[in-house]
Amino acid sequence: MAYVKWVCIAAFWVIVLAFLHYTLPQTDIARVTDTYSQRVDPGANRWFWANADTGESTAAQGRDVFFIQSRLSGDDVMIYRNEDTGWGWPPFFKFDSANLQAEAADVRSTSAEPQWVAIRHYGWRNEMLTIYPNAISITPVSGPDARIIPWMNIIILTLLVAFVWAVYVRWRRFRRARIDPALDEVGDNISDAGGWLKGLFHKR
Repeated sequence: MAYVKWVCIAAFWVIVLAFLHYTLPQTDIARVTDTYSQRVDPGANRWFWANADTGESTAAQGRDVFFIQSRLSGDDVMIYRNEDTGWGWPPFFKFDSANLQAEAADVRSTSAEPQWVAIRHYGWRNEMLTIYPNAISITPVSGPDARIIPWMNIIILTLLVAFVWAVYVRWRRFRRARIDPALDEVGDNISDAGGWLKGLFHKR
């Protein structure tokens, strides 16, 4: 039973960490190499695509999606989708995918004359599942070694840890004040009942 308990706890925290890693914004230092639009028909991977852009019809299953090609500072290739999140999840309230596409096109550069930018995004890149991180913003930076401090993530994680700790402390107090005494009382009643039955059979 102890083994099952720890497996369940580990699985729970793996899911929580994966959710946070996918949802919280991340920043890549890269140079934009190209921008384009492509028709996409989400299938089994539909969970990793945003809803149709705000104001567009959702009647058709397929839709045109903006993409941004880039080369990271470590020379790896990365492709981002550029979709509005609207009022949905994650709550980035992004409504400017068309403007962002124009900004990305404006900072395209080559390896000979690189123009480095910080691409803020959320999500994962997986070639097998054909999923892409969603770009949120693009900001010019001084070079490939630019350092971006993730203040938003620090604040969110700090508040989350504080919330979990507060819930844990209150749960322990509630358990000590209400649940443990009740369990002790039940145990005492069972013990008394067992002693009464033992005495009854002993008399016979």
